[in-house]
Amino acid sequence: MSSEEFNEHVLFEPEENPPTLIAIGAGMQSAMVIVAPIVLTVVIVVRIAEQSADYLSWAVFAALMISGVTTVIQAVRFGSIGSGHVLIMGTSGAFIAVCVAALVEGGPALMASLIVVSSLIQFLLASRLALLRRVFTPVVAGTVIMLIAVTVMPIVFDTARSVPAGSPPESGLVTALVTILVTVGLILKAPPVLRLWSPIVGIFVGCAVAGAFGIYDANLILDAQWIGIPVASWPGFDFALGEGFWLLLPAFVVVTLVGAIETLGDGVAIQRVSRRRPKATDFRVVQGALNADGIGNLLSGLAGTLPNTTYSTSISLADVTGVGSRRVGVVIGIALFVLAFFPKAAAVFIAIPNPVAAAYMIVFIALLFVQGMRIVVRDGVDHRKVIVVGLSFWLGVGFQNGAIFPDQVGDGFFAALFANGMTAGAISATVMMVFIELTGRRGNRLRTNLDESCYPEVEDFLRRVADRSGMGEVTTERLVSAGEETLAILVQAAEQAGGESRRLKVSARIDGERTEVEFVTAAETENVEDRIAYLSELPPIPDEREISFRLLCHYADSVRHQKYHALDVIAIGVSGKR
Repeated sequence: MSSEEFNEHVLFEPEENPPTLIAIGAGMQSAMVIVAPIVLTVVIVVRIAEQSADYLSWAVFAALMISGVTTVIQAVRFGSIGSGHVLIMGTSGAFIAVCVAALVEGGPALMASLIVVSSLIQFLLASRLALLRRVFTPVVAGTVIMLIAVTVMPIVFDTARSVPAGSPPESGLVTALVTILVTVGLILKAPPVLRLWSPIVGIFVGCAVAGAFGIYDANLILDAQWIGIPVASWPGFDFALGEGFWLLLPAFVVVTLVGAIETLGDGVAIQRVSRRRPKATDFRVVQGALNADGIGNLLSGLAGTLPNTTYSTSISLADVTGVGSRRVGVVIGIALFVLAFFPKAAAVFIAIPNPVAAAYMIVFIALLFVQGMRIVVRDGVDHRKVIVVGLSFWLGVGFQNGAIFPDQVGDGFFAALFANGMTAGAISATVMMVFIELTGRRGNRLRTNLDESCYPEVEDFLRRVADRSGMGEVTTERLVSAGEETLAILVQAAEQAGGESRRLKVSARIDGERTEVEFVTAAETENVEDRIAYLSELPPIPDEREISFRLLCHYADSVRHQKYHALDVIAIGVSGKR
């Protein structure tokens, strides 16, 4: 990372507080865009499953309320729960098929029980994310984000053509086209202050055009109640654990895991678009996002509505507006929570014509696809990652379009599972990463205490690794020196933190002419990767606190630092002839 990557489009970072008017404006326009998919997803599932109107009212109310609460949790961050970024929460479209099946099989109570049980998967994944770091990598996360576009775009294109019967045939095309042109034009050419309002201006103009064609239905607003709390419609639970529960539980677990991978990708991507100066991914943010996602699913199950998840639109919104302040996330959450109690206000957003909503989504899903590409490329691309990304992406496309052996897949569990491109691609990428990990060359390992006495042990360990691999003398010295400087940084951090002695695990892997050494411990130090990236911008004044960082930068070809809750993983790479 260098100063050339400075992102001048970011107006407010997560810790910064924009003026109240900007915070409210950015938050309200985001809430306006998010309300429709939250509500419509619930409506689609409940109507397909032929559930009662009373339950539909309750499910919409609960979905908006929980989306608001969990969006605030994501922004504020309570300990290890929440990302501390603007990650908007809403109803998960990935659960449409399995939730319909659960409602048909046993009604809302069975669905609620399945959601509560499967939500525990996300807490487990968050707590073990460091152990699974070689499986759920940026490659998997980026691929899933790209496949979101593959999954959603066909629905969006169909929605753009959806207009009331008897409307002029050109109404959908013209309305969608005007919305896209206005939104994109402002994004490309408007000054920063006006660019903040590009989404809401595009939607407003689009609605005006829709009104001229007579496809804006104001009756949705006029017929809605001002205030409504359908408390009497809560469905309760069904923990009888009958045959239907056990048949559907695997599907709910798999889809929950796929949703967690999407959240992982969102947690990585939101950090990139929320900073002026790119930093190494902080996986504590990702763990917090997963925990908040788990809270959302748990609350959704308890309330008897559809599961909750992070909306990847959050990344596109932050990218376009340049506002990543968590204060905006709080505004969005409060707005969604309040809207739950005012059906007429929510109807204003639901009344946005399909072509307008679809045109807006086309712009932001396109931006989201590019963010997925960036995550993959930034992690570095080799022959393994190329095949994982390429094959998983096109398998997702194939399954999404029903082009891969539809007759053999059938109509049961696997058909429902692989009908979604994001699910199929995520499973493919995860299976390949697990295969790479299980069949990879077993690395050498050393366990010791993190203190001054471990220097000889680590040096001896690295020299044995170099000797067994036939490494040349020059490369061996570079490897040992890089290891010593990494160790010096960790020991210094441990001494400054004080407390009990920490354990250190050192492991080495050799791939061709490249050797990667991982140092795993609870270091409580600043991110080494970021510190090295900023060295080139510091004045060349001797500072003993930076000597180890400068030497490490000199000896190692690459340095990656992944910070998790209670665990740090520093990986150094050294290449050279044997």
